[in-house]
Amino acid sequence: GSDANLKNELIILGAHYDHIGFGKQIRNDSIANGANDDATGVSAVLALARYFADKKTNKRSIIFGFFSGEEMGLLGSKKLAEHLKGNKLNLYTMLEFEMIGVPMVDKDYDAYITGFDLSNMATKINEYADENVVGLLPKAQEFKLFYRSDNYAFFKVFNEPSQTVSTFDFTNFDYYHHVGDEADKMDYVHMANLVNKLLPAIEMMSITPTKEIKMNE
Repeated sequence: GSDANLKNELIILGAHYDHIGFGKQIRNDSIANGANDDATGVSAVLALARYFADKKTNKRSIIFGFFSGEEMGLLGSKKLAEHLKGNKLNLYTMLEFEMIGVPMVDKDYDAYITGFDLSNMATKINEYADENVVGLLPKAQEFKLFYRSDNYAFFKVFNEPSQTVSTFDFTNFDYYHHVGDEADKMDYVHMANLVNKLLPAIEMMSITPTKEIKMNE
């Protein structure tokens, strides 16, 4: 971060490398590559890292985190969260990118955010982006997705806004934890549009004079 004081407040942008490994064999293929889950998230975080490395607009510091062991129980993110807490890191917020490879169906927003009601993050992202980018997906609450991605490891350790952005809405992708989760099924224009819409919001997160994203009481 470029600001002498704000640089000590950290934003973490994250995604996980691992998938399930092997799945049910289909047409002599048993390797579950995990294009949507979660190479798409990794790609988004890499794109954001490249942007901020070039533009250097952030006043707060940003960690671009990539985790292994998510599918085994958030092992990598838990380890990093505990390590950072032990080093007294001042976490402002954590945003995870998970399964953003295909657009949502019949929604008036581009992506949903897990743990929607736990903080004002969704409201602030939309305010910063000046459009309705993220919304509430009831299925995400029903299936408790907030607790199933790497964001939860940071929430549990820091008790600060730590949430996941996703576009997998249980109707738009038939290859969850499947060997058919392949790169040719990804919508790259959609992915680029989503990252470009979220970018100004993340940029604003990194420059506000005070911590505007907060847990709801």
